[in-house]
Amino acid sequence: MDTDRRAKAQRFVELHREGCFLLPNAWDVGSARILEAAGFPAVATTSAGVAFSLGRPDHDFFAEQPPEDRVDRATMLRRVREMADRLAVPLSADLEDGYGESPETVAETVALTLASGAAGGNIEDFTGDRGRPLYDEKLAVDRVRAVRETLAGDGEPFVLVGRTDVLLVGGPLDEAVRRANSYLEAGADCAFVPGAADAETIGTLVRQIDGPLNVVMGLTGNALSLDDLRELGVRRVTVGGSIARAMYRRLLDAARELADRGTFSYAADQLSQTELNDLFRQDRGTTAPHS
Repeated sequence: MDTDRRAKAQRFVELHREGCFLLPNAWDVGSARILEAAGFPAVATTSAGVAFSLGRPDHDFFAEQPPEDRVDRATMLRRVREMADRLAVPLSADLEDGYGESPETVAETVALTLASGAAGGNIEDFTGDRGRPLYDEKLAVDRVRAVRETLAGDGEPFVLVGRTDVLLVGGPLDEAVRRANSYLEAGADCAFVPGAADAETIGTLVRQIDGPLNVVMGLTGNALSLDDLRELGVRRVTVGGSIARAMYRRLLDAARELADRGTFSYAADQLSQTELNDLFRQDRGTTAPHS
């Protein structure tokens, strides 16, 4: 890891040590550069947004998504590298389930992610199998532990996030807490429990999880603000694929207006060519691609 990448990764580590910060999710270089220009200290990827940008569904149950529709590891990591190469702020990668079941495969995925320039990444316990929607807890812990051992051997800073999808598959809160704590004990630096969106649930997670907590907002409503989440004790807030979905909502609305009415009112709110050119000029906050 070169000096610049190491410095960015270390800054990302420091963000998780105190306070609360917002980590918005991008899906390509353009969206990542816009988020960077807005002043966020770091950017994350969204696997959903990446999938949608490729015309594919997000990772889902296998019955609804055949394997050939899923974005594979090499494709996802190419996108991670593209974004990391063009950002001056740290990038964290959404790595879904690590692109394989075995601890060895997941550890290899994170090693490749580190080599792609990312400063952190999420590993989730969702399997895609309705018969067993979550990896067995012992296996899930072993997967996190294998990643931590690989990272320790590498010696470079990297924020490993242990994500549990218990709430998303209808499981109980106590299982989400138990799994999150197990992942932290196995070497995760931060716990992530998507599906928690109300103050009572989030407050319980903060109190019962023995480490920094990430929550995702923008999925099930907007009742809580960043200030509210800070007061609850949340360390990190992401927005998942919600920005991408909002952008595609606008695209679909424009397409329907053109097809159904033949009018062009959608264009009244567009960013100007000059604004976008200024945002994307290469000499503004970018870093040279790494080899």
